[in-house]
Order: sequence, then C-alpha cells, then structure tokens
Amino acid sequence: MSILTAMYSGVSGLAAEGQALGVVGDNVANTSTVGFKESRSVFADVLGGAAGPNATGAGVRFVRAQQIFAQGTLLNTGQPTDLALSGDGFFVVQGAVDGQDGNFYTRAGQTNLRADGTLVNPEGLAFTGYAANPDGTFQAAVSKVVVPTAALPPKETTTLTVTANLDATAATPAAAWDPKNPASTSNFSTSMQVYDSLGTAHSVDVYFRKTAAGSWDYHALANGSEISGGTPGVQTDIASGTLTFDAAGALSATTPTSGGTVSFIGATPSQPLTLNFGKSTGAGGTGLGGVTQFGSPSNVSSQGQDGYASGDLTGVKIDGDGTVNGTYSNGQNIAVAKLCVAKFRSNDGLGRAGHGLWVQTKESGDAALGAAGSGGRASVVSGALEQSNADVAQQFVDLISHQRAFQANSKTITTSDELLQDVVNLKR
Repeated sequence: MSILTAMYSGVSGLAAEGQALGVVGDNVANTSTVGFKESRSVFADVLGGAAGPNATGAGVRFVRAQQIFAQGTLLNTGQPTDLALSGDGFFVVQGAVDGQDGNFYTRAGQTNLRADGTLVNPEGLAFTGYAANPDGTFQAAVSKVVVPTAALPPKETTTLTVTANLDATAATPAAAWDPKNPASTSNFSTSMQVYDSLGTAHSVDVYFRKTAAGSWDYHALANGSEISGGTPGVQTDIASGTLTFDAAGALSATTPTSGGTVSFIGATPSQPLTLNFGKSTGAGGTGLGGVTQFGSPSNVSSQGQDGYASGDLTGVKIDGDGTVNGTYSNGQNIAVAKLCVAKFRSNDGLGRAGHGLWVQTKESGDAALGAAGSGGRASVVSGALEQSNADVAQQFVDLISHQRAFQANSKTITTSDELLQDVVNLKR
C-alpha cells in the first residue's frame, strides 16, 4: 500500500538524518582539534521495486561519512617543536593505540622529547624518519626519531678560515720576523680560538707581514706552554706560508712553508690544522672570496673554525624540511634525523583510528614514504600547527538543513498516519 510505503520512507529519512546530525556534531566538537579533517554525509535513494522508468522510491539510506582532506589553516605558535604539513601527506608515528600496535598516520604535529630522547606526540607515539649518518647524509631505512641525550663529544679544529683585506699601501716592517716580538715585526694580526681532541680551547694568533709589493707572509702562533715541546711563555710558530696577490688585489697563490699540524699537551698528537684564506686564482677560484689586498686599511670581515667543545643537550629544533636537530649548550645544532611523510593513492580510503590518527586500508593503498617536499608530499612548516578544517558557520548551516529535513520526514509519518486513519474511518 503506497500510504505505508510513504510512512516507511519517512522512517528511513529520520534514520538517515539522525546519522547526518551525528556527523555534523562530530565536526563541531572537533573544531579545535589540531589536524582534524571534517566529514560530510553521503546519502543514496532506495527503490521500492524493480528498476524502471516508473519505479517508486522507498526512502533514503545513509551510505557513509566521507572525510574531506582539505588543507586546514596553519596557526603560528612560535614553538619550534610544533609542526604542520602544508600539502598532501601525513606524519608517520609508531606505537600502540587501543590495543592495536603498528604505524599510524596523523596531521597533528605537536611533538616533545621523551626521557630516552624519542620524539613523541602527546599520545606517546614515536615519530619516524631517516636517521642521520656521521657524514651528514641520511639513512634509507625508516626508524623512530631518537635524539641522543648523552653529552655531545668535542670535535677538534682542523681548518681555520679567514676573510680579510690586507692594506696594499702598507710598508714592509724594517725588522725581520721575530715570533718573540710578533707585533713589531708584522703589519696586521687576528686572534682565533681552536679546539683540541679533548675539547679544550686554545688561542691562536695569525700575523700577516708584508714582504714586497703583492707578497705577504703569514704566521700562526700558539702559546708554547700548551704545545708538546713548546717553551712556556713563548709563542710557538705552528703554521706559516706566503700569500701572493695580483695587480687587481686578488689572491693568486697560497704557499704553506711550515707546520700543518699541532700537538697540544694531553690531546691527539699531530692534530691537522689548515689555514683557509680563500680559493686563489691559481687554484681556479676568483681570489676574492677570502683574503684580498686592496688599498684600504687591513681588517677582518669574518673568521671561523670547524671545531667545538663538548656540550649537553638543551633542546630540539626542527627545520622546515623536517630535519630534526639536537641543540647543545656549546651552541651546536646537530642533525639527528629527517622526518618522513607518507602519501596515499586515496586519502578518502584511510580508516579513522581516533586520537587524530588514521590507518591504511585496502581502499587507501599502501603508504609511500619519503622526505617532506618530495614526490608531491607536503612540506613541513616549523613553529606552526594545522587547525581543524571544519568551518563552524558551514556546520551550523548543515545542522539547520538536516534538522529541517528531519522535521519534514517526521511530517511524512504523521501525514501517512492521518491518511490511514481516514481509511479506517471509511468502515464506519
């Protein structure tokens, strides 16, 4: 009977709209959940008989809640351990959730360090990535990101780099070079700090002496009391050589004449020590990237060395490319890993696992892991979090729409009931 069909159609509408209201409620409840992706209700009609041009509908059914993986707004937090993904992809975390152990995928990038140095999310799941090798490259295998909590070992200095200008108009000192009286027998000097294999700092003074037009000598001196075989209180020449400049003031040649190693007391003997004054034109460079000789006062633009003392872990800093760095009390930032980002053929096929997590399914396909920003994967934004993509205003509009549809379906039932009552009354 068509009246009964109308009644059951109304019942199906009530059931479907009730489930749709649940979807909207879930979206509204998670408007402040980091990395949350809203869902929308998908409906399908139901036929009451065989298909055909005059087939009568028998109501509606709720098919599923379809997730919408649109990009959420990125909110800057200023917290260096907060991460957001801009683009397609997910962070990969490992651990146990509600009795299920394995890999999970998330857009929420709140991170912190566990006591053992493992980088985890608020649920205690470990972030995964590619561990760093000693040479600065990264491993191909994926593993948990662990920041070493032990003290950072010292690194001995092997190279001193100087960028400076030597005054072309300077006069040649009258007295011969004397390491016991370096200031009076040179034209210009700079002081640098170097580290031995134990991380002990030593002062090294580099003196420049003009010997002729376009020709200079350099001498690196250290305190004799700190060098094996040195004389306490007397500066010891640990490296020397000549610098030659062309008519344009560019460095044309660097010729070391002595030294190249130093043996600090108690440390590794014969520590290599190279002075880098820039690539000369004779070596294929421009001769202008290091020490030059122009007609202006001698001065140092920059200088540096590649060693450091030991240091204790003070925190974690994560770069925009997903590189996780340990920050140490000696000022060093050491890369320990690079976060991996997972990409799927179908994000819509992922299964929700709660806690802001997803799991891969047959419909989503297997996770394709790679570095952030590669192969169409999202880039990492440090110091920011991705907000929920649920728009409260739109959700309220949907809420009103589903509410009215629910009321309309209830009216179908009451109207059908009244018509049935009229049919019964025909007997009277």
